[in-house]
Amino acid sequence: MHALSHRRGRVVRILAVMAVVALAVAGWLTTRISASAAVPPPAPGWSLVFGDDFNGPANTGVNRSNWLYSLGHGYPGGAANWGTGEIETMTDSTANVFQDGQGHLAIKPIRDAAGNWTSGRIETQRTDFAAPAGGKLRVEAAIQQPNVSGAAAAGYWPAFWMLGDAARPVGATNWPSIGEWDILENINGRDSHFAAMHCGVSPGGPCNETTGIGSGERACPGCKTGFHTYAIEYDRSTSPETLRWFRDGQNFFTISQNQLDATTWNNATHRGFFIILNVAMGGGFPAAFGGGPTAATQSGVPMLVDYVSVYTSGGGGGTTPPPPPPPGGARDAYSTIQAESFNAQSGTQTEATADTGGGEDVGWIGNGDWLQFDNVNFGSSAATQFSARVASGAASGVSGLVEVRLDSRTSAPIGSFATGNTGGWQSWRTVPANIAAVTGTHTVYLTFSSGQPADYVNVNWFTFGH
Repeated sequence: MHALSHRRGRVVRILAVMAVVALAVAGWLTTRISASAAVPPPAPGWSLVFGDDFNGPANTGVNRSNWLYSLGHGYPGGAANWGTGEIETMTDSTANVFQDGQGHLAIKPIRDAAGNWTSGRIETQRTDFAAPAGGKLRVEAAIQQPNVSGAAAAGYWPAFWMLGDAARPVGATNWPSIGEWDILENINGRDSHFAAMHCGVSPGGPCNETTGIGSGERACPGCKTGFHTYAIEYDRSTSPETLRWFRDGQNFFTISQNQLDATTWNNATHRGFFIILNVAMGGGFPAAFGGGPTAATQSGVPMLVDYVSVYTSGGGGGTTPPPPPPPGGARDAYSTIQAESFNAQSGTQTEATADTGGGEDVGWIGNGDWLQFDNVNFGSSAATQFSARVASGAASGVSGLVEVRLDSRTSAPIGSFATGNTGGWQSWRTVPANIAAVTGTHTVYLTFSSGQPADYVNVNWFTFGH
């Protein structure tokens, strides 16, 4: 549910008595129960990377090591009214957001005597929920939509959704390019729910913003009176990659990679995400179905969340760990240094490469990302040249610099080269550059800067020369 548009889910789960449902396409096992549920254990081949079952004492807030509260009427520096036109003030008060003592999180919108609305919006502290290259990510929650209908429900907008990690540092001003996945949205107390993906540019663009690529309204009888499971699964183990949405274990909506150009898809999927739970009041989506809130809207009807869980398959946790450093910890500056052999990194992922020699490359690189390589020995004869093997499928007008820095990410670059589209994300070329003379042993940083937010380069390897 973020800036502008129809989104926000507050998916409902029926949790009926520990019945295990096999998901047809994904082979996932979903547990449904009638009372408070623990976070379901991972199915075979999957790993649990995050979970919260909201089993805290009654009238307590959420675990702040897992969650942060979004407050007020928008992100600092971001769009007013969260970019959607909603009217509530988000708070961290236990009047609006609390654990009920029965294993549920409640997010309750409240109208005061003057007609002002308050409500709650929480986000995971973590922003790194990602599908490993060649693997899968599954994000799931058991939710009961606010049990209100008709005129009393006008303006209610509960949601369970996700935003790309790059949204948080800039108040989501880069929406929708960084991706939004709406797992559950409900509006105005209708017996239904919606799902959507937001991406590209706004308005219009390949993702039809501000509407996004949506499932349309899906009937959901009983979603306001019982818990139902809502989930999204991002599958990178197949070609084309797919995003699949589920309710109670049944796949009801799918978006395939080949529905979008590569840049739009990659920017909206190949990154970490964070999870959001909120209940908005008013805004563009409720307005499209009659509007609200009005004087007849009932105050104080909560969305209930039984648990939230995140699983990965095929990559061991959703983030790419750095490979071990080379034997002895030393690197020869004049041999080929594989990009995936970094000692530390920020913002990147590894993937299988189609370049000569095979192996892996480092991809999804954009402005502000970096790679660190320890103990690079230049010897006593100064290196004056640098070259790197790069590929890019960036859109027209998207480009950036590959920079070399020594011993600190904030030191002045000793050299750099610019790169843009090379003909595709696996269309490789070797680009040379001059550098200031360097001798001795150093920590080498490859840093990446661009005037655009989109990813613009993959790197397979680099080396230095005299």
